[in-house]
Amino acid sequence: MIDDILTGIPLGFFLSFMIGPVFFVLLETSITKGFRAAMSFDFGVVLADVFFIAVAYFSSYRLIQSIKDDPALFIFGGIIMFTYGLITFLKLRKAHKLIDPDEVFIEIIKKDYFSLFIKGFLLNFINIGVLGFWLAIIITFGPKFDMEASRMAIFFSAVIGSYLITDIGKVLLAKQLRSKLTPTNIIKIKKISSILLIVFGVILMVQGWFPKEKEFVKETLEKIEQTH
Repeated sequence: MIDDILTGIPLGFFLSFMIGPVFFVLLETSITKGFRAAMSFDFGVVLADVFFIAVAYFSSYRLIQSIKDDPALFIFGGIIMFTYGLITFLKLRKAHKLIDPDEVFIEIIKKDYFSLFIKGFLLNFINIGVLGFWLAIIITFGPKFDMEASRMAIFFSAVIGSYLITDIGKVLLAKQLRSKLTPTNIIKIKKISSILLIVFGVILMVQGWFPKEKEFVKETLEKIEQTH
């Protein structure tokens, strides 16, 4: 049991620092809305992870392989992420021009924990690559645990637990910047976050539009790693 936990902890730490839309939105939420808001968002992200883990564990390997590599799902998720980022960016530009700075500040720091929870869930859920990630983890570590449900549950609990603890540290560090916030700075932070969502949305769509190129890049990287 201890070995299973110790195996999962480093993976959770690594997962917390994987660069993606969730990483940046979590930090942005912490800076602009505080600890509770950021953790509400993070719990939504974790719920999506738990859902994907369950799907990857209980579904057939062939089914998961066909789903995780389906270009349409990458394109669909990319369009949603791109559209959300673009709409957010345009709203912020309009707010910056038309609304008094104090009013912008009030609007931006308004907290709706349930909405943030749903936002975290959906932002992670539409990224079909997350399903592929958890499938790879199960394929890699499953045989080590003999695919026993109890050992797998302990392992993934350790992964999610260490992930959350690391995220709490990130959120607390990011929160220290709140004292330096001004309405203008808040808008800049949220604009950066929305631009990053647009970029990640485009990346997802490109993966769907050019699946062969994605595999070529992956194979090339694997060959490079083998030569070192």
